[in-house]
Amino acid sequence: MPFERVTPEKLSTAVTRQIEKLILRGILRPGERLPSERELAERLGVSRPSLREAVAELQDKGLLSTRAGAGIFVADVLGNAFSPALIRLFADHNEAVFDYIAFRRDLEGLAAERAARLASDTDLQVIQAVFDKMEAAHEKPNPQDESRLDAEFHMGIIEASHNVVMLHMMRSMFQLLQEGVFYNRQVMFKQRTTRGALLDQHRAINTALQARDAEGARAAVTAHLNYVETSLSDQQRAERNEAIARQRFDHEKSR
Repeated sequence: MPFERVTPEKLSTAVTRQIEKLILRGILRPGERLPSERELAERLGVSRPSLREAVAELQDKGLLSTRAGAGIFVADVLGNAFSPALIRLFADHNEAVFDYIAFRRDLEGLAAERAARLASDTDLQVIQAVFDKMEAAHEKPNPQDESRLDAEFHMGIIEASHNVVMLHMMRSMFQLLQEGVFYNRQVMFKQRTTRGALLDQHRAINTALQARDAEGARAAVTAHLNYVETSLSDQQRAERNEAIARQRFDHEKSR
């Protein structure tokens, strides 16, 4: 018969499983410092030897790391999906930049649809809180603050979609997302009306999510990234036209 004797789970194994789930679900993030050994053992309700055994196992699995005199940290299990050199290469070539926007449009549209259906009330409160900060930042223009909040808003949607594979894939690409958002905004800020339009688009996404309108959330994300794509294309065309006009002007002056 295919039965085995049931044995009680070791405390260290229970601790290992709990920490693994927190890392898997993106609650504990790479580089995050865990509480001290005493505090963590008290929170978990286990002895310090049991905790040490669990930590050792998690270190062997590459999920935790210890730093002398600093404590226990979640290991950098993600890294960057792309090397800095490849990220720069992407940014320097329109084909990659526009493919990246298309990738975001497809993935984030799906994430927004899932978030509208599956997000908890707390997930939606987090997204609302980030959007509120975006509105405040809009009154005090700062490209770095705005790009950071923009990225946080979109990552909040990914988190609220409750798909751990999507979550970790996008977190591993977070540097690319940050640089992509910053690049887009820096270029588009040359157009006078862009900042208000971008805020309105994020408001539309947030409104649909808060209403749990799955189709509306996906459509709002798609419209936002279509706008980003069109604005970048228009700005690049304007820059090419300006370069040609300057050549004509310089030639006319020299005649």
